[in-house]
Amino acid sequence: MERPWSEPHCGSCANGGVSQPRLVLYNSLVDRKVPFVPAAGPNSKEISWYTCGPTVYDSAHVGHARNYLSFDIVRRVLEDYFGYTCLYVMNVTDVDDKIILRARRNYLLVQYRAGATDAARVFADASEALAAAVDKQRRKVGEAEAALADAAAEAGSAGEKRREELSTNLAQEQLLLGKQEAAAAALAAAGQGAGVAALLQLAGDALAEALDRQLGATVTDPAIFRAHAAKYEAEFLDDLAALGCRLPTVLTRVSEYIPEIVHYVEQIVANGLGYTANGSVYFDTQAFRASGHTYGKLNPWAVGAAALAGEAAESTGEKRHPCDFALWKGAKPGEPFWESPWGKGRPGWHIECSAMASAILGQKMDIHTGGEDLRFPHHDNELAQAEAYYHSCGCQQWVNYFLHSGHLGIEGLKMSKSLKNFITIRQALESFTPRQLRLMFVLQPWEKKMNYGEQAKEEMRAKEALLRNFFSNVEVVLRTQKVAATLQRWEEEERVLQSELAAAQRRVHESLCDNINTQGAMGALCDLVKAANIYLAKREGGAAGPGPQAFLLRSAAAYVTRILAVFGLVASPGDFLGFADTAAAGGSCGGTETVLDGFTAFRDTVRGMAKSKAPAAELAAACAGVPDEAASKAGSSGRAAELLAAFTAFHQQIAAQAAAGAPPVEVLTACDRVRDDTLVELGVRLEDKPDGSSVWKPEDPAVLRADQAERAKAAAEARGKKLRSQLEVKRKELEKFEKLAALPPIQQALADKYSRWGAATGEPTHDKEGAALEGKALDKAKKEVEKQRKVRAPLEKKLVEEPGFMAALAADIAAATAELAALGLAENGTA
Repeated sequence: MERPWSEPHCGSCANGGVSQPRLVLYNSLVDRKVPFVPAAGPNSKEISWYTCGPTVYDSAHVGHARNYLSFDIVRRVLEDYFGYTCLYVMNVTDVDDKIILRARRNYLLVQYRAGATDAARVFADASEALAAAVDKQRRKVGEAEAALADAAAEAGSAGEKRREELSTNLAQEQLLLGKQEAAAAALAAAGQGAGVAALLQLAGDALAEALDRQLGATVTDPAIFRAHAAKYEAEFLDDLAALGCRLPTVLTRVSEYIPEIVHYVEQIVANGLGYTANGSVYFDTQAFRASGHTYGKLNPWAVGAAALAGEAAESTGEKRHPCDFALWKGAKPGEPFWESPWGKGRPGWHIECSAMASAILGQKMDIHTGGEDLRFPHHDNELAQAEAYYHSCGCQQWVNYFLHSGHLGIEGLKMSKSLKNFITIRQALESFTPRQLRLMFVLQPWEKKMNYGEQAKEEMRAKEALLRNFFSNVEVVLRTQKVAATLQRWEEEERVLQSELAAAQRRVHESLCDNINTQGAMGALCDLVKAANIYLAKREGGAAGPGPQAFLLRSAAAYVTRILAVFGLVASPGDFLGFADTAAAGGSCGGTETVLDGFTAFRDTVRGMAKSKAPAAELAAACAGVPDEAASKAGSSGRAAELLAAFTAFHQQIAAQAAAGAPPVEVLTACDRVRDDTLVELGVRLEDKPDGSSVWKPEDPAVLRADQAERAKAAAEARGKKLRSQLEVKRKELEKFEKLAALPPIQQALADKYSRWGAATGEPTHDKEGAALEGKALDKAKKEVEKQRKVRAPLEKKLVEEPGFMAALAADIAAATAELAALGLAENGTA
């Protein structure tokens, strides 16, 4: 169905006032890309933005990071690339059914645990609670199956979309059922002998739900609910900071906007689009439609589907129509409440955003964002409430652009707290840096579903390594090249690289204009990096040719850095206040460079001497005056002092080896150790080149350690492959000779055929009956003996040449098996 949406435009401009290629955004209100025009006019750079923040009832997970990081990236592009000034509002839902339930249940479970001393009693309670939870979830699965079956005959794209969402809903309900059945089976297997702590670990959630049914109404202290919300709000804000997300301009809490919410509900009722019932207030969806408005603009195919309606599906007996939803909920025992014209109560889920966004942004906003799962009913109900509130003003389009981030999938389903298939942001940051998580989302379209899996992780790691190596290589050129002594004339290679830079700039701009396509922009940057690497390889490959042009390389690297800063992958001016510190902004310290240059040069010298087996006296002479020169120029910075201390320790070690006349291999070992251990911990990557020189690059120690671990893993796997091959050969050889060694003597092996043997020849002379062998019978007997001798010949020969070879083979097999075990590798090729 065609959904109503009007493109914002300036009335005096026939084409909307924009003549150049335009920024387009995927607008969920029409599910297509449309030109972006601020409500203030096509030439305005001021935009308003409201984003649905967290419902703070539990820790935020990577699915939430997908939403907040994705829109942080979109916001940065609009602000830092396109130059918009954004009034950015985020809400915190600190009054909500989920918060109330979780706070109450946690409180009751803590109280229960404090008095739980009888394991038998706990086992009985837990078993009963889990059985009830399984029964309830089975009913939900049945309802989900029925809803999907009912939608089977619906025609058109709306029917197809409804079936798709109902199918996903069924899969989620089935997943929850499987988890609960598994918990019930584990509880039954554990028995009461497992102990109280283990029983509560298995059945805590189900037991908390059962306790809430029995005792929830007795929890009346509002501090319990506020403390719960405050804890997870603080944790969420810490997570945002850890992820490097820009803070909102305005942060609104439901509990601080109760007067505005009450007024909002009053106005909707006054406009004839809401009604009261037993202390609650409901939105009248039928009256809303009758007054000329459209209900379900974002997700029309979900309207009327109870399984997809969330709160709207609650059957209270107070609603005039099943699609109506609560604006204000009358107070119930065990819930926080506020005074209102309708008595004590609290806001419904959806009204908070309409009221708070209107309080800050008014009757019109440019952008509203949130996760895909909020389309219906939350965002559709928000829109309906705002249009109902502003009904007398003729408001038909409260939001101009609705942007929804795609689900983050894991194991085929969206990551969700309710499904218990989530990874918290804090857990993810134990495996990834904030930059890596951000890069993972930069490499995906913000509006499309993505899977949190190995493919996304590997793509992120590959791109990060490509960029890191590029910046390091350019930094080496800038640091080591003497511009005054280097040919600056441009040749074909320079013109090609400049062409690649210009092409990347065009592609990045086109990609960002096309719905903030950061994936495409990153592709353009990576192609530029690859072109620059090819250029570097050509210019550094020939000793007689011109070196790389430092200025051109810096221009390419500066552009890549600029766009990465726009994405929040490196620091940008919007991320700090005041004057940026040189070092913090990425500047280099002259003292540090001096020490590292001296350190590297000294190591190159002694390493080269060790390789050429120079006399110890020459090695001792090379140590004279080092590292005094570097020390005189190092300055007093902590970084330079750390490096100078490491340089001094290495110099003393080499000097001691020279004085003792140590063999060259010991010097080379010391050179490798300082590269692989000392400098790694100091954040320096030292790369040895084939010509004997080396180059240093600054790097995060964690990255260097990870690289070392990868190399060690690869080396271990290569060694393991070789060991397994050797084991296979040696085991087959040992098995062959052991079989030969186990063979009986020839006369014994043929005793069933021959009874007497010649003493001199060792050949049979009589058959088994005692008759003398003659003619063909004798010839046949000799052939049989010869065959037996050939079988035993290899073993006999080997024993003559290497008497202890079988013991040596067994020892080799044992050593290879032990080495595989030490490497953490199995003999069958698995870790």
